[in-house]
Amino acid sequence: EATAKDYYFDSYAHFGIHEEMIKDSVRTNAYRDSILKNKHLFEGKIVLDVGCGTGILSMFAAQAGAKHVYGIDCSGIIHSAKQIVIDNKLDDKVTLIHGKVEELDLPVDKVDVIISEWMGYALFYESMLDTVLVARDKWLAKGGIIMPDKACLWMAGATDPSFKTDKIDFWGDVYGFDMSCIKKVARVEPVVESLRPDLICTKPFVLKNVDIMTCTKSDLSFEAPYRLQATRNDYLTSFVLYFDVGFTHCEPSIWMTTGPRAQYTHWRQTVFHMLDELVVSAKEVVSGRVACRPNQNNHRDLDFTISFSHKGKVNGQRSGSHDFKMR
Repeated sequence: EATAKDYYFDSYAHFGIHEEMIKDSVRTNAYRDSILKNKHLFEGKIVLDVGCGTGILSMFAAQAGAKHVYGIDCSGIIHSAKQIVIDNKLDDKVTLIHGKVEELDLPVDKVDVIISEWMGYALFYESMLDTVLVARDKWLAKGGIIMPDKACLWMAGATDPSFKTDKIDFWGDVYGFDMSCIKKVARVEPVVESLRPDLICTKPFVLKNVDIMTCTKSDLSFEAPYRLQATRNDYLTSFVLYFDVGFTHCEPSIWMTTGPRAQYTHWRQTVFHMLDELVVSAKEVVSGRVACRPNQNNHRDLDFTISFSHKGKVNGQRSGSHDFKMR
């Protein structure tokens, strides 16, 4: 019987998703530069690539002078990746292993460097971070490094007045049929999209910092306060999450951002649309808390609760809380 985990791994067996990730130049260049421009971190070292996919990061590490690279992936793409390694004459330096980090043993006791592209939408959706942490605790040598080693989850407020008309009210009359029962489901689903920078109407706020060298699996469930200051008079209809990751062992440090004002990435931004808009004036503050936790039935899915409170010149005191399900 297929499980959600089986579906997750099978989805990464398809070439299209790897094409999208590799063509994401912000993503791929960040990893390439952190490896090839910092060869001193890799020369003569044993490297582990967690979730190696096509093997591109493993091959970068081999080019950087790694003594040997082990790549692990649980999806069917690993079979193509093995041929890619052979075709590029790196099979004496790169060994790819099909299986789950949690269940297998490496041919070596310890590794010096762990590399992984583990991030998902809103940083944690379908994230492999828990698997990276297992690999860290099983194999990372004392004094070893992880790349990237830092992550930062950001929050902002946005105005998107057309969303309710285009995505919610639409279901009330679909070619003459009443499909309004879908409205309730549509409302609780965050939307992954490239948000125009001019739609952001607050200053950004750091919701959570993650140190991959020291964090634990329990950090994947969190509740954090936020404080968003409006930058202009506007209708705040939505909350936005995006993230940065840092390769701070590099000289100088390399940071990759997925924010709306930066170059496009395949992660885009994750937008949470509220039931009702808030009328905000410049410098007014919307505050509250964000709770994020893996879904009980599938830990790669996320459940969010976002509370808010705002005292404004126009609407007076407003507060509430919305639940969202990221599937």
